Amino acid sequence: MNLKTVVFLAGLSQGWSLSVTVFGGSGFCGSRVCKFLVEKGATVSSISKSGTAPKWCNNEEWTKQVDWKSADLLSSSDEALDAVVGAPEAVVSCVGAIGTDPSILLKGNGDANKAAFASAMRGGKLQRAAYVSVSSEVDACKENWLPEFFKSYFEGKIVAETAAIDSVGGDTSKVCFVKPTFIYGGDSFGINPPRVNFEYGAGVEELLFLPPFKIAADLTPGLIKVALRPPVCVDSVAAACVKAALDDSGADLPTLDGTEAINTYSGQPKSTGLTDALTWSKEKLTEFYGWAKVEVPKAIDTVQQKIEETKK
Repeated sequence: MNLKTVVFLAGLSQGWSLSVTVFGGSGFCGSRVCKFLVEKGATVSSISKSGTAPKWCNNEEWTKQVDWKSADLLSSSDEALDAVVGAPEAVVSCVGAIGTDPSILLKGNGDANKAAFASAMRGGKLQRAAYVSVSSEVDACKENWLPEFFKSYFEGKIVAETAAIDSVGGDTSKVCFVKPTFIYGGDSFGINPPRVNFEYGAGVEELLFLPPFKIAADLTPGLIKVALRPPVCVDSVAAACVKAALDDSGADLPTLDGTEAINTYSGQPKSTGLTDALTWSKEKLTEFYGWAKVEVPKAIDTVQQKIEETKK
C-alpha cells in the first residue's frame, strides 16, 4: 500500500463489524475495497465468478479475513444467489464489463448488477449501497464520439444505478455512485481492460490537474475533454466506496462524479507522481554527474596512456 493510501484510510470511520458484501470482489477495484473494509473492521464477503482472491494479494494476511464466495450473477437462480449473498447490511458493486458485443455490455453492466442488488435487498437488512459507475463526461460521449455498440455499455450502467436505488427502497440518500473517467493503479499495464500502473498514472494525474490542462479540458468537447481530465487512483475509488458503505452518520450519500470529487470524499491527497518522477530524475542526474566527474577523467587518462604507449 502506498503512503497516500495510508493517510486517507486513516480518516475513515471504523466498520464495527458491519456486514458488507462486495460484488466483483476478486477484481481490480473490488479486491481493494475488500482490503480496506477488512482494515476498518467490517465483516467482509466477496462474490465473484472465481470466488478467490486475485494474484496481486493472494498471499496477504488480510485475505484470510474475507469470505471469498463464487457465484454467476447472470446464470444463478434467485434462490441459489440468495444463498450465497445472505443478508448484508451494506453492499459495494464493482461489477462491470467492457468489449464490443452490445449484448455482453448490457448484461455485464446491467443485468448482473440488477441481480446482485436485488438479492442483497431480499436479504432484508440492507442499509446502504455503493456502485462504481462511469463519469457523466464519458457518458456524454456516447452520441457522437463513440461507436454504436458503446450505447449498450451506458444503458447497462443506467440499469445498475436504478437497481442500486431500488435495493434501498428507492431512497437515493442511501446510495453512493462513484463515477470515474479512467482508473489507474497496481504494478502493471494492461490493454483489455486498459490500465496503467500507479507510478505512471499518478504522474499523469498530477500533470492534468495543472491549470492549463484544466482550462483546456473545460473548453474542449467530447473525448478530447475526457482525455484531458485527470485519471483516478484505484485506491481512491475503493476508499470512497468503503467510506460510503460504512457511513452510519445518517447524512445523504453523495454522487462522486470525476476524479476531484472522488479524491475529496475519500480524503486522497493531491497526487505527486509527476513531482516524484522529476525529483527521482534530478537525483539520478546528480548521481551520474558525480560519477562522471570522477570516472570520465580516469577514462581519458587511460586512453592517453594507451596512445603514448603506442608511440614508443
